[in-house]
Amino acid sequence: MSKKRSGGGLSPTQQAAKFLGVSVLAGAVMAGIALPAAGALGLAAKGSVESFDELPTNLKTPPLSQRTTILDSEGGTIATVYSRDRTVVDLKSISPYMQKAIVAIEDSRFYQHGAVDLKGVLRALNKNAQSGGVSQGASTLTQQLVKNVAVEEAGDDPTKVAQATQQTIGRKIRELKYAIQLEEELGKKKILENYLNITFFGQQAYGVEAASQRYFSKHAKDLSLEQSALLAGIVQSPSRYDPVNDEAEATKRRNTVLQRMAEVGDVSQAEADKAKEQPLGLKVSKSKNGCITAVKGAGFFCDYVREVFLTDPVFGKTKEARAKVWNQGGLTIKTTMDPQAQESAQKSIKEHVYQDDDVATAATIVQPGTGKILAMGQSRPYGISNKKNETTLNLSVNAAMGGGAGYQPGSTFKPIVAAAAIEGGMPATKMYPSPYEMDYPAPVQECSGKVWNEKGVKVSNENESEVGPYDMKTATAKSVNTYYVSLIGDIGICPVTEMAAKMGVARADGGKLQQSPSIALGTQEVSPLTMANAYATFASRGMYCTPVAIESITQRAGEKSKSLQV
Repeated sequence: MSKKRSGGGLSPTQQAAKFLGVSVLAGAVMAGIALPAAGALGLAAKGSVESFDELPTNLKTPPLSQRTTILDSEGGTIATVYSRDRTVVDLKSISPYMQKAIVAIEDSRFYQHGAVDLKGVLRALNKNAQSGGVSQGASTLTQQLVKNVAVEEAGDDPTKVAQATQQTIGRKIRELKYAIQLEEELGKKKILENYLNITFFGQQAYGVEAASQRYFSKHAKDLSLEQSALLAGIVQSPSRYDPVNDEAEATKRRNTVLQRMAEVGDVSQAEADKAKEQPLGLKVSKSKNGCITAVKGAGFFCDYVREVFLTDPVFGKTKEARAKVWNQGGLTIKTTMDPQAQESAQKSIKEHVYQDDDVATAATIVQPGTGKILAMGQSRPYGISNKKNETTLNLSVNAAMGGGAGYQPGSTFKPIVAAAAIEGGMPATKMYPSPYEMDYPAPVQECSGKVWNEKGVKVSNENESEVGPYDMKTATAKSVNTYYVSLIGDIGICPVTEMAAKMGVARADGGKLQQSPSIALGTQEVSPLTMANAYATFASRGMYCTPVAIESITQRAGEKSKSLQV
């Protein structure tokens, strides 16, 4: 006769489920968790096993949300953006003191037990039964990691966050199964690394690297014993043990961690006592998030980089998907901004236009031959305070990229008319009478084949002394209006709009350039970036380059990075 397998034919995992299902049920009852009677009765051992087996096989662990850093062309930081301030690091980049401190206070038997600490469960049950409430928990570091993964996956959705943290038997069973899986697949060191990277440390800092930077302005690998104990103590209740807002409570909690480290043998009692005598020694780095914190007046450049990213399908199928990568992807975006050029542009603007003036101005510098945007300055600061005359409207760019309706370029448009004439065979020696005042020429051919034929529309030069005849070179130098309307009367409107298109000139509002002879005098609203790039085309001997703000993008994955197509 064949012998029955221990456990009545259940697999090892099911045997664990049966035991854990009963343990969890007992623990929930003894801890005083209020559950509907039907729900509690439905969680008998067999039912628990079935529920256990019905759970998805693998815990889905999405990439951790990390901060994005925007750099200038020399590697200096312009700004950082994030939905959660986190920088993932390997365990080797975390102080051994920090590793020991978190284990000592959160799960001192971490290296001795499996996914579940049975001794801890029994101890907690006994303690809670004696107190008549929940005075002690028994979640292992691995179980906490599972819960934190669920919270991370929930993002900023309050309903999903509540579901991920609710005190129910179902959640506990899920936690247990996935904890077993993680113990088998990752091992203790990787679990500890993941835990330290995902955990919230208060003050908007997620993960130990961000926390180390926030509270001490140093890397996690450089944390001292007392600093590590402080951070480890925060985890249980980030608001209660916040050292920025309650130094006394945080100090008390830190010393509790130090004492626990001595009790488990991580440090000697003498070392713990010496560390307890040390002040907290905070060197807080304020949270800086978004283009509003950009340095050197580069907020508008930063905002333009963001718009470029959000409109490029390379980084996601939808704008929402791209925004998620921007805020959570752990990107390092190296831009074309030259810090010296940016500083010079901003200085020049401030010398001529003040931020509280009724008028505003913007300046953009584009490198000929490459299209690299070197600077983007503005007289009004980037921000949302009306009292400080701040604005988020980028005056340098088109409406579709966060700008406005644009500005009339005026006489700066005349060289484009000249280029169209010369390309069409008109010699630069071409003379026109160019009186002080004259009618616009009519009829004038449009691109559609129609003609512009408005009679009696006057145009005049800036000064009455500007009277021809002039050739093209002289008329351009003197910016003679009547010369240029005469010129467009001969060559037509279409060659001018076609030349403008070749040089990237289009209306800032996204519309087409209007078919009128007045285009010769720059009456169409365009952006400063558009005109700066058009003139860069002249400087590069006619070679047009699309404006570029991003040189490279890399994405962090722990200590490794991968390049993204730009």
